[in-house]
Amino acid sequence: MIPYIKRYLKYFDYPLVFTYIALCLFGLVMIYSASMGWAVMKYNWEPDAFFNDQKRNLLVAFPVFLLAAFFPYKHYKSKFMMQLMLVVMFILLFLVHIIGVGGESGSQSWINLGFGNLQPSEVAKIVIVLYFAGVFTKKYENGTLDKLNESVGPPLLVLFFVFVSIMMETDVGNTMIISFVAISVIAASGIKFKSFAKIIGLIGMVISMGLFAIYIMKDQLITEKRLGRLQAFFNPFDDELGFGFQVVNGYIAIGAGGLKGLGLGNSNQKFGYLPEPHTDFIMAIIAEELGILGVLFVLCGLFFIVFKAFSIALATKDPQARMIAAGIGSIIGFQTFVNLGGMTGIIPLTGVPLPFISYGGTSVILLSVAMGILLNVSMFVKIEKTKG
Repeated sequence: MIPYIKRYLKYFDYPLVFTYIALCLFGLVMIYSASMGWAVMKYNWEPDAFFNDQKRNLLVAFPVFLLAAFFPYKHYKSKFMMQLMLVVMFILLFLVHIIGVGGESGSQSWINLGFGNLQPSEVAKIVIVLYFAGVFTKKYENGTLDKLNESVGPPLLVLFFVFVSIMMETDVGNTMIISFVAISVIAASGIKFKSFAKIIGLIGMVISMGLFAIYIMKDQLITEKRLGRLQAFFNPFDDELGFGFQVVNGYIAIGAGGLKGLGLGNSNQKFGYLPEPHTDFIMAIIAEELGILGVLFVLCGLFFIVFKAFSIALATKDPQARMIAAGIGSIIGFQTFVNLGGMTGIIPLTGVPLPFISYGGTSVILLSVAMGILLNVSMFVKIEKTKG
């Protein structure tokens, strides 16, 4: 085990690790700043309550990151691992819909574990990447990658189940991300364009069937709050004290920051004007306190990780490594787009957290697992180059 670790440390991707840690620690500082007023005024907690909670999350995330980094990614395509991942994901997605487990109404998107909450959709993102990469790697090795009548049914059925289950939580943001990620993994498999276009058509049919299933249950799922969020997307100022309140105050925070910001800790919007400012709207607080420079720091860090992931995908000859790297890059890239798109009004608000920055245990821990896997792939690619 020690020789194995020493061998891989030689090829450690330090820029990737440094960027990941820097974003997590920067997010921790901003969570403290953004949440102090909300913790006291909303919950009557200590000002550092959310900060301490996220600190505990990171104390779990960092060791998990290292474990994932030194676990050989090739094992994820074994039949046992793929079946285990699917079983765990299916159980979690089922439990979230049970009243008393997934919330009082059975419609929340997380499971209460007593000591914290677990969001199954975050688990599903990672599982979809690893499972699809495993399935299409085996098709590649068997020479059946472009034969759509072989082995395509199971992954599409899995995607259909995940799509319907998460949409029933009305978690539109994560449903969009998972669908996009699945397509990205397939695109990176080496499949011919004609076959890829056919699969896109099949995925389109799967999504259409999922949307039809959701439509049948629309009266239970489309609540006044969710409809209000959609209406606020078209013009939040029509209801700036109601459903458009969060978006409008996010705009005010962004506008107040300017180039250099008001200074760390000096946000006004976090004191009751911007609800839950430490979660999906944390970038608005960063813009207000640290200005454009603070925003650029975060965006450059996230862009570097996405760029690095796709660079790794392009550099390797191993189809599984290529698909995993492309899938993880897609998760972080598209999740960033959905978060910032909702905050700026480009797309409807969905409540998706900003990777590594927003408060949330499941998000930062599962993204740390993804980063660990990406680091393992990166080390393999470097070793592959030395051999070739």
